Amino acid sequence: MTGEEIVLGPLPKGITPAGEGKVWNVLGHRYSLKAASESSFAFETYDPPGTGVPPHVHPTQDEHIHVLEGVFTLYLDGQWETAGPGDTVRMPKGLPHAYYNRGEGITRGLFWVSPAGRLAQLFDRLHDLTDPAEVVRLSALHDVEFLPPGAVEGA
Repeated sequence: MTGEEIVLGPLPKGITPAGEGKVWNVLGHRYSLKAASESSFAFETYDPPGTGVPPHVHPTQDEHIHVLEGVFTLYLDGQWETAGPGDTVRMPKGLPHAYYNRGEGITRGLFWVSPAGRLAQLFDRLHDLTDPAEVVRLSALHDVEFLPPGAVEGA
């Protein structure tokens, strides 16, 4: 991980150059910071085949994914969907959702949440952790609630 802990304030003007900025490694995913402020938090994901984020809820944040590469398999409030390059996925606060890379190549997406909440601070805590149970525990302390294993068929 590069840089200090993120302190949120008003959105600063400027450009986040490609390949620069804070990077987190979370259970096989690479998340790269694109922008952070009180009102929103944006990051790019790099997801190898066979990875995913199990069903969870953001009770206070709307979340979006703009698919850049590959195909995401998504669980959205009881339905399974797929989204490919150029598609934008909308997940309102309180909506149970998950995403997986079930293909043979990588997936990349631009994710953002609004308001930012404590997601950047959560990523700081999750960086390089290898214990999924600890990821779930820390997530709950940062306003991300994972559904119990088996709560969603096909997850």
